[in-house]
Amino acid sequence: MSQVKYTKDHEYIAVDGDTGTVGITDNAQHKLGDITFVEMPVVGRELKKGESAGVVESVKAASDVYTPVSGTVTEFNPALEDKPELVNEDAESAGWFFKIKIADASELAGLMDRDEYLAYAKEEDE
Repeated sequence: MSQVKYTKDHEYIAVDGDTGTVGITDNAQHKLGDITFVEMPVVGRELKKGESAGVVESVKAASDVYTPVSGTVTEFNPALEDKPELVNEDAESAGWFFKIKIADASELAGLMDRDEYLAYAKEEDE
């Protein structure tokens, strides 16, 4: 079973072994509105924790997507190329952006669990 962690920039990473599946949270997609385009990193790209890995565009705004951990991109979600609205429909499952081979699992310790993230998001909205 995967462990899910969250960033203050509203990304999530679902960790399964040494692989993480990264996307934006349901809260983030809700704030962005209708998603119209997703730019994802290319396979093989080396990313450092906190680095911009792509862009998500909506009718309201464009926003960078940051990687929660360092590692190498192993896959991106091809379904988002033709159907970016999948992010609105199912942000934290079918609407994932990319998978990363985690270089340093200790970086996960600085991320929030679901309860911490929900409290953070609620506080941020107030």
